[in-house]
Amino acid sequence: MIKINLLDSVTDRPTGVAMVEDKVASRGVQTLLLGLTVFGLLALGAGYDYISANSAHAAAQRELENQQRIERQMIAVNKEQEELQKKTNDIQVRIDAIQKLKASQQGPGNVLREIKARFDSVPGLYLKSIEQKGSDLVIRGESPNEASVTKFGQSLEFSSGLFGDLSIETLRQPAQLDAKQGSPSPADDAMVQQVEVVAFTVKCSYNAAKGTAAPQQPNQAPQANQANAVATQLAKK
Repeated sequence: MIKINLLDSVTDRPTGVAMVEDKVASRGVQTLLLGLTVFGLLALGAGYDYISANSAHAAAQRELENQQRIERQMIAVNKEQEELQKKTNDIQVRIDAIQKLKASQQGPGNVLREIKARFDSVPGLYLKSIEQKGSDLVIRGESPNEASVTKFGQSLEFSSGLFGDLSIETLRQPAQLDAKQGSPSPADDAMVQQVEVVAFTVKCSYNAAKGTAAPQQPNQAPQANQANAVATQLAKK
């Protein structure tokens, strides 16, 4: 026989919020809700981490490309600097070669021209010889008086460093007749004894770096001929 409990009617069953509360209150539902919450949090954390990682990766990639671009520019700049340094070295080598060639082409003619210009500025001087050993010069000549020798020495001394270490030696001695005039007569001997000249010797150094001259090289025969011509002009003065 079927028994029906009429005490619990349909109107007494929980509905709405009460029914939800009853279901939530059950252990199975609570476990399910907790699992869903944890899974949602994990999903949100994984999504945030993925987005952050992608953003950091993109930023790192942009920085890497920027650094690579800067590196390429530096390589290009270094290459240009190397080429410029190479060109500068080549130019310097050419300049040094030209200076050496210019120095090798200089001869004693320049020294004689400098001395001749100073001889011409002092009238009455007579050049007897010029000796050059390296940068050392020995100039010998005669003058009618010591004042002319002093003036000539000053012209050498005040030459902006062209001539240095100057020393002058003078000696009064009788004038000598030219050999072309033949044997002197007694009257000439008396005149020679009365006329005296100042024989002088000038020793100095010639600074080729401040002038235009340098010691003669073995292959400078044309310039040696020019120097001899200048010396001849000086001797005829």
